[in-house]
Amino acid sequence: MTHLHLAVALDGAGWHPAAWRDPSVRPGGLFGARHWTGLAAEAERGLLDFLTIEDAFGLQSSRPGEPDDRTDQVRGRLDAVLLAARIAPATSHIGLVPTAGTTHNEPFHVAIGIASLDYASHGRAGWRPQVAARAADAAHFGRRVLPPLDALRGPRGRELVAELFGEAADAVEVVRRLWDSWEDDAEIRDAATGRFLDRDKLHYIDFEGPHFSVRGPSITPRPPQGQPLVAALAHDVVPYEFAARGADVVFITPHSRADAVTVVAQVREAERTVGRTGEPLKVFADLVVFADAAPGAAAARKARLDDLDGAVLVSDADIFTGTPEELADLLLDWRQAGLDGFRLRPGVLPADLVTISRDLVPILQRREAFRTVYDTSTLRGHLGLARPVNRYSAAR
Repeated sequence: MTHLHLAVALDGAGWHPAAWRDPSVRPGGLFGARHWTGLAAEAERGLLDFLTIEDAFGLQSSRPGEPDDRTDQVRGRLDAVLLAARIAPATSHIGLVPTAGTTHNEPFHVAIGIASLDYASHGRAGWRPQVAARAADAAHFGRRVLPPLDALRGPRGRELVAELFGEAADAVEVVRRLWDSWEDDAEIRDAATGRFLDRDKLHYIDFEGPHFSVRGPSITPRPPQGQPLVAALAHDVVPYEFAARGADVVFITPHSRADAVTVVAQVREAERTVGRTGEPLKVFADLVVFADAAPGAAAARKARLDDLDGAVLVSDADIFTGTPEELADLLLDWRQAGLDGFRLRPGVLPADLVTISRDLVPILQRREAFRTVYDTSTLRGHLGLARPVNRYSAAR
């Protein structure tokens, strides 16, 4: 049996907005290194493929398109790429995939940041590109004006979505070219002859597009993986096509096995539409997870958090409440829809992550559905992806 791939999505105290008020959480540590390295170590204990770290240029909000004035939920976060760099030396195998936006970040900065993370982690870095459509986020930079989200219904909204994802696609292309702009053997490092670098093996990328004009080359040598993993969250046709153009992994949000069948088919159609070549996308389904060994305990725990928050939790992804055995049943059932794996979003951290690593994983191992040891050392290796040939050396 082909093993499932499992990832975990980390965000503050967990994916429930009242998670920080759970008795198991230490809210005073949310902005400390120990909290994050502890979460990463727990995920690595469970032999998970990788973890993702959320990020954005605006404070968290209970309103979809604008800030709110709530003070009873976690607000504030650490920079995801820098946080991943801190986690890297505290782990040895698990992949590290921080979020870095494409709407306001310069792709050159993203390229060298993720490449540096790949060096710091010895080949375990990835990147989750993310568009930012919120007007309040744009106001932090003053370089563009975005309309309120509630004004984006109809043709204007579709135009903006197409523009933002077109920009994101260009950003990914620029980043990938910059990662290749140094050939693998560009560094000679010959002290006797005084030659550190073979200048012929550094390449201008000369990217010209409607959003970016980038000459290159990068200031960072080609990353250990050649191309760090690119993973995108997608909910509709335009983002499916964005993922098909430039990502290695796509996160989808089905709410049933039948829904997963439909979405996977849409992803494969997007690959055909954009003419994707090479490896097909690895498709991961996202699930928000509350899991406890005692039947009914997870649902009761979520209900208490809902009461504290004053609202029932809603999510783009399906919300699971149950036992680890029931979660294993669901994962193995849904995988038949054509899924390669799952990205689990723990409702409360670290409690639900501990249940995933120490209860769910052993169940899947007993069912011969998950690895019992890391047998590769890079993130691409965990997912069975080969190290890509450098496009410029191939052209030579």
